Amino acid sequence: MTERVAGRPRRLASAALLIAEKDLKARIRDRSALIFGILVPFGLAFIFNAIFGGVSGNSGAISLGVVVADHGPVGQAFVRQVLGPLRHIGIISVHTEPSVSAARSLASSGTLDAVIVVPAGFSAAVQSDRPASMTVIENVASPISAEIARSIAQGYAAGLNRVRLSVATVAASAPGGLSQARIRQLAASAAAAEVPVAVSDISASTKQLNLKSFFAAGMAVFFLFFTVQFGVTSLLEERNEGTLARLIAAPIPRAAILAGKLITSFVLGVISMAVLVVATSLLFGASWGSPLGVTLLIVAATLSATGIMALIATFARNADQASNWQSVVAVILGLLGGTFFPVSQAPGILSKLTFIAPQAWFMQGLGDLRAGNLSVIWTPIEALLAFAVVTGAVAMARLRRLAEVS
Repeated sequence: MTERVAGRPRRLASAALLIAEKDLKARIRDRSALIFGILVPFGLAFIFNAIFGGVSGNSGAISLGVVVADHGPVGQAFVRQVLGPLRHIGIISVHTEPSVSAARSLASSGTLDAVIVVPAGFSAAVQSDRPASMTVIENVASPISAEIARSIAQGYAAGLNRVRLSVATVAASAPGGLSQARIRQLAASAAAAEVPVAVSDISASTKQLNLKSFFAAGMAVFFLFFTVQFGVTSLLEERNEGTLARLIAAPIPRAAILAGKLITSFVLGVISMAVLVVATSLLFGASWGSPLGVTLLIVAATLSATGIMALIATFARNADQASNWQSVVAVILGLLGGTFFPVSQAPGILSKLTFIAPQAWFMQGLGDLRAGNLSVIWTPIEALLAFAVVTGAVAMARLRRLAEVS
């Protein structure tokens, strides 16, 4: 008796795996899973990235031209102390131009986003308390980059004015004035002094996916819901075609038939997501985050998608009707879940409604993963698993009715 009880789970698992293997081979042969699970989402992610990549904040460094006609210490300090660190961290790419006319021509043609000009005699003017100015030449086609260049120049000018004001205050209160040597000493001390009031950036790492990663992840999880529907709808196909009757007549537990269909959906979903993660990372530089964290999110999202699509299928009379209903639900949840645009940043109630879609939890999990360790993704994973448990339990109860031959 014990052997019979112990052997039943093994027979059920073995039968379920055989059914899943049969269905997976069928989907690979007809290429439907390949098209919906890999080719279409990858193609759309590539197209969206190509169209909108130019407006991304991560699309590349600002191409900044610099004309330094001044060879004094103040002009050279601007190149070393201001532009040098910005170039090192990748914010700007600096192109030294020989003349203002050449730089202006490059800005007009769009080769340079902006140009900063340090004129001849700039150091001498600053050190002798005469009026001094820097010039910013803008590329009208790159207003944001030009504004950044202007802010860089204004920031350096503000620092110089602080030093000059400090030295002028001391000089005005000194009887008989100050020697040039004393003025240079005071200027060096003022330049090295800490700013009394400063704004420090203590924000966490970004929790928003860059554009390439956003479209890669969005299209992957959007089409995940189309991919997993193949497993459950095959039960309806087999019932309509008469092959389900032969399966039921065989010495196979009915639960094994249901389990085999769900395993098919899950395996197709995980494979399609895994292929898209690797392909988008290698071919156009999408950054998904920690491999372990991404794997956990993919598994949870696939379970959620499988449960929801299985539940929708139980209300249909045939495979075509199930496919149509599942497609409608997949599109609505995908749009609401922010797979095409970040709905979480939308105003009003829409930003809250987005979390009734599992896709939104998946996208949030990936964003959180970029800003922290694995501990930050447990809430999105728990939400995805909650979708899977609730919809999967109801679907399994209703699928028993579908596994009956009338």
